[in-house]
Amino acid sequence: MSAADVLVVGAGVIGLSAAWRCLQRGLSVAVIDPAPGSGASWTAAGMLAPVTELHYGEQPLLALNLASAARYPGFAAELTDVTGRDVGYRRTGTVVAAWDAADLAALRDLAAFARTLGQAMEPLTGRELRRLLPGIAPGLPGGLLAADDHQVDNRQLHAALLAVVAGAGGLLVPEAVARVEVAGGGVRGVTTAGGSRLAGGTVVLAAGAHSGRIAGVPDDARPRVHPVKGQTLRLRMDPDALPPRILRGSVKGSPVYLVPRANRELVIGASSEEAGFDCTPRAGAVYELLRDAQSLLPAVSEAELVEVSTALRPGSPDNAPLIGRIADGLIVATGHYRNGILLTPITGDGVAALIADGELPPELAPFTPQRSVPQEVR
Repeated sequence: MSAADVLVVGAGVIGLSAAWRCLQRGLSVAVIDPAPGSGASWTAAGMLAPVTELHYGEQPLLALNLASAARYPGFAAELTDVTGRDVGYRRTGTVVAAWDAADLAALRDLAAFARTLGQAMEPLTGRELRRLLPGIAPGLPGGLLAADDHQVDNRQLHAALLAVVAGAGGLLVPEAVARVEVAGGGVRGVTTAGGSRLAGGTVVLAAGAHSGRIAGVPDDARPRVHPVKGQTLRLRMDPDALPPRILRGSVKGSPVYLVPRANRELVIGASSEEAGFDCTPRAGAVYELLRDAQSLLPAVSEAELVEVSTALRPGSPDNAPLIGRIADGLIVATGHYRNGILLTPITGDGVAALIADGELPPELAPFTPQRSVPQEVR
């Protein structure tokens, strides 16, 4: 039986960031995952969008998102300094385009709501929209500019986190976890699907949408997460046709975003479906994403379609993350839903603090799994 101070179940960006911060605190760490980064960390678009992801009723989540976004410049620089790998952190800002006059009025209402929370979203006329995004479809009436909503290349970020954990002495176990093992009233390790047993002082469940399915977790502690299927497309475009900023919009009620990369790539998302654990790509979702993206940026029709990827976001009852201790020896870090990439720095810091210091930092205290949630929000 192998042993470590901390066993992290799940090698997406959330699990790896927690593992790295634990290693920096002198703890021994093993990360268990049969295919690191193959889930939501791979399919995500990498938007760091605390303001343009703002939804009515999610004010506490906005504060957490802003706090994590503020850590990103230092987090990205530290990762690059240690690993020599660029994580694609780009300060592009985000434009939200209105499809019609009714949509523009709704965006103006959202901007007014954001102002009450201390966040500025600059209103744009149609002419200003075309000045910021010269290739945008003609006739759009205006929109908003969120100058501080940026991006990171989620795949490069994951590769850097995987490298930094391995370089710091973390053990990477390429197996699935079959069950957590309970002894003496608490979780004391895990057993893999291959029959290997690993003992740990603390087990961290960071397996995304699958975190609630692992056997052995006490029923009264099982994290309340559900899968939300999402598809993203990756296109290759002429550099002159790429938008210089992230472009978001809602075309006849269907949300779409377009994220330009420095390598001529354009990432388009995001469909959202309640389809259980089925990750099969759906042709209709691909069509809808391309249709709506082209409606905002006509040059999409000339791009090369490089990839369709599908994954499961870990949704929670109130769309906010579940971070904290759920049983003796068992911590959960999941339920990040739309904001997993954005919340990577603050989640990693918080999990390490909880393990090493015994309590969550104040900014994460409202997001413990034991919080009261009045109703499911999906």
